[in-house]
Amino acid sequence: MARQPPALLHEQVAAEIRRAIADGEAKPGSRPPPARDLAAVLAVNTNIVLRTLRLLRDEGLLEFRRGRSVTVAGSPERNALPPTGASRATMATVAMN
Repeated sequence: MARQPPALLHEQVAAEIRRAIADGEAKPGSRPPPARDLAAVLAVNTNIVLRTLRLLRDEGLLEFRRGRSVTVAGSPERNALPPTGASRATMATVAMN
């Protein structure tokens, strides 16, 4: 994950996950990889990923279900995605199931 000063780290991670959802790498109903796996691939702390997942839940992109984990709930509009300096390749290395 390229750390850029203007954006907070969890916002950079959120932008990558939003982009993966918008590009169809993660479809509605699919489950993202566990937070630990995402953190390892993105080279960030697991707490950053957990904060990001809560942010995306609050935006309506992810759904948390007891006993079922986290699922993709919707897709952001492509034009609404903020620019990010993070590599898209990092998200592609962790398959969204």
